[in-house]
Amino acid sequence: MYKKEKLILVKNAIANVIRGGATALVAIALPPFLTRLMSPSAFGAWVLILQLSAFVGYLDFGIQTAVGRFVAHANERGDTEHRDRIVNTSLAVLSLTCLVCILATAIAAFLLPRFFSQLPSSLVADTRVAFVLVASSLAIGLPASVINGIFVGLQRNEIPAATIGGSRIFSAVLLILVIRQGGNLRQMAVAVALVNLATYLIQYIIFRRMAPRARLSPRLVSRKTSRELFDYCWSLTIWSFAMLLITGLDITLVGHFQFGAVAYYAVAASLVTFIAGLQNAVFNALIPATAVLHARGDPAELGRIMIVATRYGAFLLLLTGLPIIILARNVLTLWVGSAYAAHGVRLLQVLVAANIIRLSATPYVVTLIGAGQQKLLVVTPILEGFSNLLVSVAAGYFLGAMGVALGTLLGSFIGVGGNFFYNMRRTTSLKFRISDYLRDGLLRPSVCAIPVVALVLILHGFPHTSLLLLWISATLALLTTVACLWHWGLSDREREKLRPQQVLALAARGFDADR
Repeated sequence: MYKKEKLILVKNAIANVIRGGATALVAIALPPFLTRLMSPSAFGAWVLILQLSAFVGYLDFGIQTAVGRFVAHANERGDTEHRDRIVNTSLAVLSLTCLVCILATAIAAFLLPRFFSQLPSSLVADTRVAFVLVASSLAIGLPASVINGIFVGLQRNEIPAATIGGSRIFSAVLLILVIRQGGNLRQMAVAVALVNLATYLIQYIIFRRMAPRARLSPRLVSRKTSRELFDYCWSLTIWSFAMLLITGLDITLVGHFQFGAVAYYAVAASLVTFIAGLQNAVFNALIPATAVLHARGDPAELGRIMIVATRYGAFLLLLTGLPIIILARNVLTLWVGSAYAAHGVRLLQVLVAANIIRLSATPYVVTLIGAGQQKLLVVTPILEGFSNLLVSVAAGYFLGAMGVALGTLLGSFIGVGGNFFYNMRRTTSLKFRISDYLRDGLLRPSVCAIPVVALVLILHGFPHTSLLLLWISATLALLTTVACLWHWGLSDREREKLRPQQVLALAARGFDADR
């Protein structure tokens, strides 16, 4: 990749991290307020409202991703006509989907108490109204998501990062204020819906100012472009459906089998959202960059970038996930209190482990999407999704919330195994060896994590260790980890770039360029 493109990729990754960081901040900062200001039943109902409303997001059929990819690809080729047809056809499809979603939301709200038979009768009316408000606002966001796809395709990820990240933080602040004033589920839903609608309007205003010559017209909607979108998106739709089975139904199933555990399961899932949001935010920036490389016909560079991204992704997963698994009880007690820790510690450990395994494949998946080989992402996600669902339903019937969590864990093994034994052997637009992927992408980060894991396990077995010995042990573990990272975590090429003389030389070149 050229230097300018690397800088753009880094900038977009940072923007996505900020956007994901906002989601992570809300996932971390909001539950302590809600769990202390709401009863477990009311908090559980609110969590169910959010998950049921989030089903709307799965009905974008992967079009936002497709818009980002096609806009980047068309701009690289200078084909503005094709770009505009993609954008307008996408808007038409998602506008129709929006109307269908609003109608389906009203029907689902009427049937809500039949599926959640353990929902307290005092919460039924508020839950129905709140669900309609939140879900309808998200349905309106379906056509608005095309604008975000355009920003991504133009590699201006900082715009959706600012608008979406800011809206989530503002929404969380409003929720806290509403609850502190004694508000109910309906008032919470009004706050969320208004922030969502305001965000869509702001994004549209920014888009029109950024691209005043962009053509938005029904005349640019065409059947040919619809078929092209379908050809690209049908596999993404199946993949999205599989993700619904994997991560989108868990709290709903817990609510059906064991409503009393919804609050505790949701708290554990919030920390998983933190890990997943950070991972996806970082690596979604690869989609437009890999689309450009695919347009140039460079499969070797695509393969190399994918393996490097997998290695960095594994570092990130281990850094965020392992401390949570090992110190789960302490984390939950400090975060949401001892009552939630007592009920949620095992759920948290199982869910985090499952998502570390599953999310290790994120760089491979987003590289395939950028390279236009998303059709490979059909069989494996479906296998993972249905195995997750079947185990969750069967085990959830007998074990409640823990059974649902175990379904997620089993499904993660099936999904990763499917990539190794099925998808990677059929990948053609990425040139790489599976052995290199295993060694450089996954094994190196795992080796680097051993010292810290060993230290935490030892200290966990000896809780009365003196402060001096604790500091000495932590320092040795940190130094050992840094040494492992330098010798095994980084490639020869990366180590060379990080040597002091190279860093100084790069800084000097950058200073000269600025002058």
